[in-house]
Amino acid sequence: MTTATEAGKMKKSFKMPTVYTILFIIIALVALLTWIMPAGKYDYIVNGTDQVIPAAEVLDYSGGERLLPIPGSYQELESSPQGVIDVLMAPIKGFHKAVDVALFVLVIGGFLAVTMRTGAMDSGVAAIVRKFHGREQMMIPVLITLFALGGSTYGMAEETVAFWAVILPVMAAAGYDRMVAAGIILLGSGVGVLASTVNPFATGIASGFAGLPIGEGIGLRVIQLAVLVVMASWFVMRYASKVKADKSHSVLADIEFNDEFSHVKEDDGEFTGKQKLTMTVFFGAFLVMIYGVIPWEDMGITAIPTLWWWFDELSTLFLTAAIVIAVINRMSEGDFIKTFMEGAKDLIGVALVVAVARGIYVVMDNGVIIDTILNWAEGVVTGLSSGVFVVVTYFVHIVLSFFIPSTSGLATVSMPLMAPLADFSGIGRDLIITAYQSASGWINIFAPTAGHLVAGLALAKIPYERFLKWVMPFVIMVLVATVIILFAGAAMM
Repeated sequence: MTTATEAGKMKKSFKMPTVYTILFIIIALVALLTWIMPAGKYDYIVNGTDQVIPAAEVLDYSGGERLLPIPGSYQELESSPQGVIDVLMAPIKGFHKAVDVALFVLVIGGFLAVTMRTGAMDSGVAAIVRKFHGREQMMIPVLITLFALGGSTYGMAEETVAFWAVILPVMAAAGYDRMVAAGIILLGSGVGVLASTVNPFATGIASGFAGLPIGEGIGLRVIQLAVLVVMASWFVMRYASKVKADKSHSVLADIEFNDEFSHVKEDDGEFTGKQKLTMTVFFGAFLVMIYGVIPWEDMGITAIPTLWWWFDELSTLFLTAAIVIAVINRMSEGDFIKTFMEGAKDLIGVALVVAVARGIYVVMDNGVIIDTILNWAEGVVTGLSSGVFVVVTYFVHIVLSFFIPSTSGLATVSMPLMAPLADFSGIGRDLIITAYQSASGWINIFAPTAGHLVAGLALAKIPYERFLKWVMPFVIMVLVATVIILFAGAAMM
């Protein structure tokens, strides 16, 4: 046996587990925490009222109003340790809580398959590549900026799953690998959410709980957004340039992809009128989606009616678009159903990833340790100087974000506790909001608990461990840049 063969077998023996296994391990570790950490709850107040719900009664509260924790009211409760059965049931219960997202993913799969079947995507991609011939890299910063604006204004995250169908074939036809597409989508939207400016699900909710207008502190956040967009564009463009010059530099060079994204034709055929109409409907569905999910009223834009759409409406939108595309191309009813079902089948694994990731929060909630973690965070930041306080608050929120990946969920439970502490440290509450959303956005750039991230990577068939290795230098750069920005912000107050 040769040395190369032995090395190859050795390398295979240390193969990284799949994202499903990683998520199950995290669920098991969280369940273990429920045996070690004491269970506990804060007293809560019903948002907008004087009604206080004692800690012992919070678990049984069935009202639909938002509850806010009262600082200093934490008390331990009877433990509720989660066992083996709870760990095994967590993905099932997680699926119940994530069924709307999972269904959206399946519909996107069918929508994509119907569009690809018409051939319009192939011809459209070929036309785009011909138009940008010789300057393909110019697409990268433009697309990253657009995704960043979506993340910064309305928290674009789960919605990015649909855009992989658009970006992957374009980047493939331009001569780049799939990691470039991942960088554009995940880093673009990621830095946007991290540096949210008027994002109602992060900045808006947190500002409300901190007693501030949503625009308070926007100047520093705009600077942060600009810096991070430049960093993301440089990082992805630098990698894309290396891959285009030499395919062996790709971190995915040893993986052979064989799906609809790897067979996009690069011919010089005509982009017909029917194909243009098909792609108009295709991209039009995304534009309608963007309009439907943006809460214009919360952003102070009253002239534009807010639809308040979420995943049920979005699934209906893309199902309707798939039917319209089938009619345009005179696809038979049987052919449409078969194609749509095959596309949905291809994304069943993606839907399951979302469910398993949601199971982490289920175990924490049932184990009654979420407030215990918050109480620890409250104790860590109390009594620190202004600059150190805001940086430590940032790192505390990073820990909290791992357990509570939802930006709105984290704002709801942490801001009523953290914002008042800023008053004792001589800094504005708006800086605490910036620290909170920076932490939540930072960890969701790479954490396997971020449903949109693992779903997108699964759709593109990019192993999570490859993405993690590739993105880690950028993640460290963002961490350092954010700490500097936060410290500078505190020093200027």
